[in-house]
Amino acid sequence: MSIGMKINGKTVTVKADADTPLLWVIRDEIGLVGTKFGCGAGLCGACTVHLDGVPIRSCSTPLSAAAGKSISTVESLSANNSHPLQKAWIAHDVPQCGYCQSGQLMSAAALLKGNKNPTDADIDAAMSGNVCRCGTYGRIKAAIKTAAADMRKAA
Repeated sequence: MSIGMKINGKTVTVKADADTPLLWVIRDEIGLVGTKFGCGAGLCGACTVHLDGVPIRSCSTPLSAAAGKSISTVESLSANNSHPLQKAWIAHDVPQCGYCQSGQLMSAAALLKGNKNPTDADIDAAMSGNVCRCGTYGRIKAAIKTAAADMRKAA
């Protein structure tokens, strides 16, 4: 089956079964490997991407759900770490192993798109589905606050 969609602003058509997890289409068919496989059940958040601006778990979302829609992956933030979230992630030394970071960044980007001045509770709620096995949650929260402040200054 051929299914058309936009990925990071580019129109693509993929040939795959409609029930193929979107994660595998993004990684194996499109070649964007920033989105990671974690648990395969939509519980850890490593595979988070945006579908029409809403964060979803791509490991448990079938390709058919993306037909005609727009997908944004971590590669859409910037290619040179110039996005405010990427800058803040680096400044706060967020990654340790780094495996969860693409999902963390995409969840944080969705939060900041709709909330330019999130509270601790807002951040906790938005990030609650993202697991960091290294436990860098404090640094993640600080980085989100820094990015939010930088984005407010730039507006």
